[in-house]
Amino acid sequence: MHPPGHQNESGGRWHLLQAVTVTSRANIIADIVGHPQSAPSVDELDKTNPSLKKDTIRGHLAVLKEAGVVAELTIPAGERTRGYPYKFYQLTQRARDLFDENGLFPEDAWQRQYERLTKDARMRELEQMPRPMPNPDATDEDGGDELTAD
Repeated sequence: MHPPGHQNESGGRWHLLQAVTVTSRANIIADIVGHPQSAPSVDELDKTNPSLKKDTIRGHLAVLKEAGVVAELTIPAGERTRGYPYKFYQLTQRARDLFDENGLFPEDAWQRQYERLTKDARMRELEQMPRPMPNPDATDEDGGDELTAD
């Protein structure tokens, strides 16, 4: 027997909700929802989750991406600035709709919480960076692993 809304494919509603039940992932989602541009970089998530290492954050983002909770936005290789993030993470519309249906991660509440954070100059600078627009034709292949911050 499966819970209501369960689908067998990996992107099913149940799989999506199951992915967000881990506390660290829920915290990351809350930070994404609360972020001023709704698309933080790993560097920003590192500052809002000091108990996690960047590699751990990346691992959680990979799980959330696989489950269809987050989408990765990537600045094209020729438009990147050395030393600045080029990958950003936002909720998928499917996840936002499901969260809204179930009263999870309300945007207003998490945005107010995020505004209360103490932010250093680097964090404020990162928040102001423009984010790439989602590209439905893009793949995860972004031209290789450059030595830049993500």
